[in-house]
Amino acid sequence: MQNDEVPKGYMRRADGTLVPRDKVKAVDMDRHQVVLQLVTQAKAASSSLAAFKLTSMQAVQDFVDRSLSAYDARLGGVKGNVTLTSFDGQFKVVRAIAENIVFDERLQAAKSLIDDCLVRWVKGSNTNIKAIVNRAFQVDKQGLISTSKVLSLRSLDIEDPQWSQAMRAISDSMQVVSTKAYLRFYERNDAGGYDPINLDVAG
Repeated sequence: MQNDEVPKGYMRRADGTLVPRDKVKAVDMDRHQVVLQLVTQAKAASSSLAAFKLTSMQAVQDFVDRSLSAYDARLGGVKGNVTLTSFDGQFKVVRAIAENIVFDERLQAAKSLIDDCLVRWVKGSNTNIKAIVNRAFQVDKQGLISTSKVLSLRSLDIEDPQWSQAMRAISDSMQVVSTKAYLRFYERNDAGGYDPINLDVAG
């Protein structure tokens, strides 16, 4: 982006060159003005939504703190998912906490233990499990392993000491590196379910 001031009577192209304003086609000027107007409004709306999220998050946390104070309990910061419903059940506010999980070097120990299990399980009945395991440890284009696929291995009902040891290694290797809080708002529909109140312009 060019930060230096454009001389009076000129407009700057995307490649940085200057063009006399009277040489710009009417349709190009019209397009330019529409984009500037909409982006200005979008930035204002974005700032307003950001401020709304902050105040809403604080309002939810303040209520949780007041509610817990009846039991002499304190959380000390945002903790976990919370669903708040209006007295008449018409509206619902959901605070969801998403954790960004990565695995440390102990995941390699888990993979080694699982590989040993697969070597022992030579019967055809375990070919599907082998495929699941191999997919779980595949890396994506960024060289990252899918957290959900690895964690899904723990839901497999397999009674084997070495497999159990591998599942413990997976649990021990998990590290929460960051969390992100989301707020979602819902209104009850005529069918008794809840429809989201959309705050996403793309939606």
